[in-house]
Amino acid sequence: MDRSEYVRLVLDAYRSTPGVTSVVRRADRVLAAHLYERGVPFETVENAFVLAASRRMVRPDGAAPLGTIRSLAYFSPVIDEVLESNVSRKYFDYLRHRLKLASRSSQGQ
Repeated sequence: MDRSEYVRLVLDAYRSTPGVTSVVRRADRVLAAHLYERGVPFETVENAFVLAASRRMVRPDGAAPLGTIRSLAYFSPVIDEVLESNVSRKYFDYLRHRLKLASRSSQGQ
């Protein structure tokens, strides 16, 4: 995959992540390109989006709502965490499934 395709895929995945604004800024494009230059696999970035969104979904009853994520940089520490982890792909597939169920549930309310 070339750089422009990688950046496009990262930014598309970023925009489709629950809790993220749909606006992509120049800094987001620069960070996506930097991830490509570092050799971060696209799947790792996607898994980081899923992990962070899942963590934000699990909140105590009555907790104040979280603000909208406005920058790809929000995910940088989670991307590094996923890079360093040895977690099975099945776990991230499970989290994706849970996010889909939560999304359907919130749309039905």
